[in-house]
Amino acid sequence: MLTRLESYYDSVPRSAARAEEFGPLTLFVREGVGWPYYARPTLGHAGEVPVETVEKVRARQRELGVPEAFEWVAETTPGLRSAIEASGLVVHEHPLMVLAEPGEEPPALPEGVTVRMVGAADAALESAVAAPYAAFGATPTPGVADQVAARLDAGLTRLAAALDASGTALAAGQHQPVGRVTEVVGVGTRPESRRRGLGLAVTAALVADARATGVETVFLTATDETVARLYARLGFRTIGTALIAEPVEEAG
Repeated sequence: MLTRLESYYDSVPRSAARAEEFGPLTLFVREGVGWPYYARPTLGHAGEVPVETVEKVRARQRELGVPEAFEWVAETTPGLRSAIEASGLVVHEHPLMVLAEPGEEPPALPEGVTVRMVGAADAALESAVAAPYAAFGATPTPGVADQVAARLDAGLTRLAAALDASGTALAAGQHQPVGRVTEVVGVGTRPESRRRGLGLAVTAALVADARATGVETVFLTATDETVARLYARLGFRTIGTALIAEPVEEAG
């Protein structure tokens, strides 16, 4: 399973980013608007990574004006963490979870709220794209909704949202299929709508959509163990540890 996920991790950024090779590391650089990408182990590399290589990638990230971010799976590339930490970055651990079995039904939705998939020409697209940004106190940069629409049309992204009676998204998230594997990403709820089960309902809708379209492996990264317990209710099980590294000032 971890090998399957590694192939996915290497494939999915390539639809929206260029890959710059640094031996045992690959830096993905987004082309266009949207969340920036990161560096991760080159596909097939499971050995040690020199600190000097990490520092070269960080220098390139600073040159490009993108975050000095690295993402990898602890069990797949155990030799990377020591080099990352030696370069001065802070490493955060997150449960890596795969859908293992049918879970329980998500809690009933609040009155007036519906959850459904959102298409490229949908009136709810703008607010569905904006909701996860709002969850993190951010605003989408111009053109993000158009880019998501293009990815929806191309079948690269699937989008679900929890909508209020006016059709405005209160929560939303995506899954990004590559062959028979997909990752649930970017699930976020507007701060004023939290603690109503909307994020879990959106995740359940994404899982159902993935299954309906023939996806065999659905996975996600939980923020922490508390969030992982919520996803476990939908049938997700922890199979590893996703690691994300960033500079100390950003971590603080």
